[in-house]
Amino acid sequence: MEFKIDKFENHTLIKVLEEKLDTHIAPTLKSELVLVSGNGEKNIILDLGNCRYCDSSGLSAILVANRLCKNASGTFVLTGLNDAVERLITISQLDTVLNISNSLQEAEALIKEAG
Repeated sequence: MEFKIDKFENHTLIKVLEEKLDTHIAPTLKSELVLVSGNGEKNIILDLGNCRYCDSSGLSAILVANRLCKNASGTFVLTGLNDAVERLITISQLDTVLNISNSLQEAEALIKEAG
């Protein structure tokens, strides 16, 4: 199992269970995101607490999630970033584009505020 998906009242939480968000995992994650979005979910929290590594295909999946939520007038929040993944997002200047929270509670609060 690569992901754990939990549906809540006002958002869906997708927790990546792998240590690497790379070319092996990212296409499956993109498919899951499209399915979740296609089912009418507009608010998604992506928890990368288990991820120690992310490559360009992982960043691409993250951007897909962000775009799907934006297109649905929803909110996408990224949480659980470790130092290496956070550095990559900062270097890619995606920290200016993405909603990033330090905790799941903070992510849920961001969605409530936006809702």
